[in-house]
Parts: sequence; C-alpha cells; structure tokens
Amino acid sequence: MVDTKTTTAQPERLQLLRVLGPAHIWALGVGIVLVGEYMGWNFAVGKGGMIAGLIACWVAGLLYTCVAMIDSEVTSTVAAAGGQYAQAKHIVGPLMAFNVGLFLVMAYTMLEAANAITIGFLLDTVAAMQGHTGLHQQPFIVLCVMFLAWLNYRGVLATLTFNLVITAIAFMAIITLFLSVQFGVSSVPLDFSAVTTDPMPYGWIGILASLHFGLWYYLGIEGTCQAAEEVRSPARSLPYGTMAGIMTLLIAATMTWYVCSGLIPWEYLGQAGTPLFDAARVTGNRGLMVLLFIGTMFSTLASANGCINDASRAWFSMGRDRYLPIWFGAVHPVYRTPYRSIIFLVPIALIFALGAPLDQVVTFSILSGLLGYTFMTFNMVMFRRKWPLDTIKRGYVHPMHPLPTIVLLILCATAYVAVFLGYGTQLIAMVSFYIIASLWFHFRRYRFVRRGDQFTMPWPRPEGY
Repeated sequence: MVDTKTTTAQPERLQLLRVLGPAHIWALGVGIVLVGEYMGWNFAVGKGGMIAGLIACWVAGLLYTCVAMIDSEVTSTVAAAGGQYAQAKHIVGPLMAFNVGLFLVMAYTMLEAANAITIGFLLDTVAAMQGHTGLHQQPFIVLCVMFLAWLNYRGVLATLTFNLVITAIAFMAIITLFLSVQFGVSSVPLDFSAVTTDPMPYGWIGILASLHFGLWYYLGIEGTCQAAEEVRSPARSLPYGTMAGIMTLLIAATMTWYVCSGLIPWEYLGQAGTPLFDAARVTGNRGLMVLLFIGTMFSTLASANGCINDASRAWFSMGRDRYLPIWFGAVHPVYRTPYRSIIFLVPIALIFALGAPLDQVVTFSILSGLLGYTFMTFNMVMFRRKWPLDTIKRGYVHPMHPLPTIVLLILCATAYVAVFLGYGTQLIAMVSFYIIASLWFHFRRYRFVRRGDQFTMPWPRPEGY
C-alpha cells in the first residue's frame, strides 16, 4: 500500500460524530461482554469444577473492576478514538502505543469471530432440535459478519442504539431465567450436591487453570473508551457507562453461575456450547427456551457488533496517526464512520470464524486482552506521576490509588500462569507475533509517524520534564 506524502493527497479532515450518551456507552461495554455469560465462561467449570467456576467468576470480576476503575479515570481525560491506544501514545510512547493498538484490534476481531462461530453453532443446534440435521453453518457466519459490518458502516448512532435494545433484552432474559427457576417454574430442581461431594475434582491447580476462561465473563468491558471521540460528554458519559456496565456484568455473571451450576451436571456444563440455553432446555419450559434462544442470539450479535465498532476505531486511529498507512484514517463523508477500517477487518474476522476452532479463537482474544490489561497498570502509574490530580481536570478519579493497579498486576500475572497451563504454545506464539510486529514498526514504519501531530490533549508539560 502506498503512503500519502503530499498535502494535496491527504484525506479530507472530517471528524467522527459526537452523538452518543451514557446509555450507548453502557450498551457498548455490556453488549460486547454479555455473550460471555451465554457461552465461554463454562469452560472454567470444565477446568476445575463448580467451585472453581465460582472463584473464577469473582476473581475475574475483581480484575475487571480494577480495569474499569483505571480506565474510567484515564479515558475521562483522554477523549480520543482508539481508547487505550490513544492513552499509550500520550502517556508512554509510540512503540507501546503501536502494541496496544494491535492488542485491541486482535482482541476484538478474534472475539467477533468467536461470536460468529457461536451463532452458526446455535442455529445448527436449534435446527437439529426441529429435526433438520446437517445445517451448513458457514453461510450464517458470513451473513452475520457482513450485516453487522454494514450496520457499522452506516453510522455509530444507529449501531449502538441497536446494541442498546438487544443487550437490554439479553440481560433481562438472564434475570427472567433466574427468577423463574427460583419460583419453581423448572421441572428439574436446583442441585448443588456436587459442591459438597466433588468440590475440587482437579485440586487447586484446577482452580488456577479455571481463571483462564473466567476472564470470559467480562472480557471487553474496557471497549467503552473506544467511543471517546463520539460521545457528547466524555468526562461524564464514559465513567458512568463503564462503571454501570461492570456492575451489570457482576450481577449477570453470578446469576449465570448459580442457575447453570444448579441445573446442569458440571461434567457437561464444562464443555457445553451454549450453557444458558441448555439450562433453559433443562427446565422443560418452552417459553424460557425461546427467551434464552433469543437472548443468546441477541447477546452474540451485540458482542460482534460492538467488536466491529471497537476494532475499527483502534485501526482507524493508528492509520490517522500514520502508525499504519494513512488510508485507514479516512472518515466517510456522509455517515462519518471509519469505513475503510470497518471494511478492511471483515475478511480477517471471516478467516478466523470459518477456519479456526472456537476455543483457539477465544484464547487468542483473551491473550490479547490480557496483554492490554497489563499495560494499563504501568500506564496508570505513569499517568499519576506525570500529571498529578491537581494538574489536569478529570471526569472521574478512582479511589485507593495505587491499590487497584497493584491488584490488577497480580491478577494479570496469575492469569498468565493459568493460560500457560492449558495453552502454553498459543501464549508463546502470540507473544512472538507481537515482538515481530514491534520490530517491523521500529525499523520500517516509525519513520512515517509525525510525532508532533500525535499529542492532541491540552495538558501542561508533565512533571519532571
């Protein structure tokens, strides 16, 4: 691809539209993540049993609460598309920013692929229940990705309003299932006998390993800050939307573990493709089955939709700053969306959705997310040191600094060990990929970056400079 080097060849200076409010931010964060309650988290139960699944739920919840607190403070100040990428280029430096941008794009694109796989699997399952076996999943996977990419292409307000509606319905489906089971709708009673008879089938090593997929409960909540350049009031909307989102997810995750562990034997639950839908099937109530099928479909669509939104913003921002060819930094003249980035990432998502197994795709997404969370700990410390509380205006100040940073770093290190236990090869391959990409950026791409144009925040000179 040829880089544009003359002023006359630069794309028109159009901006993304500021049309979003706190509810859209909630829908973006929860919409990406809620699918983790509908599928994926249950592999944690397979790694270590029911108790391990619950511990993974709460430990991962603590990790992501720290992520949300840190992210809310920094993002309420760095109001730019690209989220953590924009934070890194202002606070740390270009090489870290390039890597963080890649973490974001890979995490969201892999998650989008996983969602498309799940939609195909779910439709195949329902078709088989109706007596139509052998459904070809691939056309539905392609149709899902293409439709959502088209929706993103047409405008961010319609995209995230759509997310708001279907995410709310999917969340209400979980609450309805929980309340229905509590009030005796299920023909099968809740059974937690495995907690006492077989609480830790693989011992403490199983509990440690379960943390790997426990991250799936909340993976992607940090994506709220990708919309920083498109909200009407970043300092207000981003902290409100993010913190409300993590509280929503903590409630949904605990309800999900409770219902599924009580209705489904842990040996099956640990390898189920759609655990909440399976729990509804166990109740024998047709209304709940239909509702949880709709909830699974809507949560999966909302997640894929949000992933396209976030991955394209990160890719767009890197293009605009010339970390990638500037061609990617264009804004659509009518819809005001990063349309070239949206289109470019479609075939990449399809390659993984059509050619890779679900657990591998999920693992690559988790690993990229985990690398991003590790960066946030160093970023937060540098942010407070360079710009103490009284030097710049913040929309949100998280309490007890640096305790959340220390907790996040410890939990990230623990999660790396958990991932290595089951997917050590993938962990090494992913780290190798980022090292090679960093070398390419340093030796071949960095000369195109205009460092003076990157710093867009009206901040004073940092302390110590």
